[in-house]
Amino acid sequence: MQPFKNWYKHLLGEISGILRWFVPGLGVKRWFGITLLGITLLGVGLAMLLLDIYRTSDPADSLLPVIDVATLRFLPRLWRVFLFGGLGIILIIWGIWGLNRSLLMPFLRPGERLIDQLSNYRRRERGPRVVALGGGHGLATLLRGMKDFTNNLTAIVSVADDGGSSGELRRTLGILPPGDIRNCLAALSNDEALLTQLFQYRFAAESGLKGHSFGNLFISALADITGSFEEAVAESGRVLSVHGQVLPATLHDVQLIADVQLPDSVNQVRVQGESNIPSMPGKVRRIWMEPNNPAAFPPAIQAILAADMIIIGPGSLYTSIVPNLLVPDLLEAIRASRAVKAYVVNIATQPGETHGYSVLDHVRVLEEYTGRNFLDIIVFNDLYEAPLPNTSEWVKLEKYTPGYPLYGTNLLDNEHPWRHDSTKLARTLIDLLFERTGPLSD
Repeated sequence: MQPFKNWYKHLLGEISGILRWFVPGLGVKRWFGITLLGITLLGVGLAMLLLDIYRTSDPADSLLPVIDVATLRFLPRLWRVFLFGGLGIILIIWGIWGLNRSLLMPFLRPGERLIDQLSNYRRRERGPRVVALGGGHGLATLLRGMKDFTNNLTAIVSVADDGGSSGELRRTLGILPPGDIRNCLAALSNDEALLTQLFQYRFAAESGLKGHSFGNLFISALADITGSFEEAVAESGRVLSVHGQVLPATLHDVQLIADVQLPDSVNQVRVQGESNIPSMPGKVRRIWMEPNNPAAFPPAIQAILAADMIIIGPGSLYTSIVPNLLVPDLLEAIRASRAVKAYVVNIATQPGETHGYSVLDHVRVLEEYTGRNFLDIIVFNDLYEAPLPNTSEWVKLEKYTPGYPLYGTNLLDNEHPWRHDSTKLARTLIDLLFERTGPLSD
């Protein structure tokens, strides 16, 4: 008896759910009605065609004359088929089109046709699986361009940041720094302009919030509510309508430490904290994290092993890129992955980190932590005509060294030439991927 009662309740629930489609205000009843009328007329047209064939094959059989009038038998056959069957098909198509448009209306972008939006969505849905590692504004720039080509994006972000709003929240609340993760979520946001601006909004220092950004506070509050930093990041992604995911490299509270050689001296000084390293004059000689060998975030490893392309950079070499490679499990996963591995070299040098570095200087620093033959392609900018800030220099390929798979092209942002243009960079990387693998199958 109990199974019957459960089945009966389930059936009533299903019927109730179907009937809810017909409540006033949804704007779908008329399209249901038009579709149903079209199906009816199409059925009548087919029935008349069959009846006409039956009576033609056996003229001795006849029905009442009134049926001939009701089915318009006095008209030629093609006319009747067109009036009933053709009109039925037109109404069915119209009803289905109107029903789909009514259901999708809340999600349509103004000024774009439904078919174009659907086509672009399906194309991106079948796009390559891309994993990008780094941090800061460089990674956000890359993601902003890549989301036009694929929805299968994963950003793996360093959690060594200890400056500004992120550092303050890290010290006072004991959570991982949310700043770089916030930037990546905003970059991946699906055209939610106002909400994205809100997420990036930074309070004035005199407001009492010490220059905190709204997004950092939002993620921190969610981490307290959900009890999990990674769950807070996932929920923030849903709020921003993000296609893809942003993952921390590790969930451990790590600190970045560097040995810096002082200018015009052989002496070295030890610098603690990611935010302090660029401000120390001199040249970084070695960098590591404490605690040593932090465990990687498991979903980050899974994303790397499933990727079609792994992109390292752009971003601050020592404080955004290398920290991800100091997580041993992440580095081993990248080595084991069969994905195309690309390194995007910065356009301009960064004071305190890479002053005077060339393209190959960047690559050799990376190889100190990864080993040789780690990369499949090294992408760099080869246009040096625009003016740069006085504190920066062009990162140039001064001398070609055999054995390095180099690819140079114009990657400049016309308004900020010391930064990458997100569209140019993404298009270049996608073209290089397809050049090596061919178009990926669905």
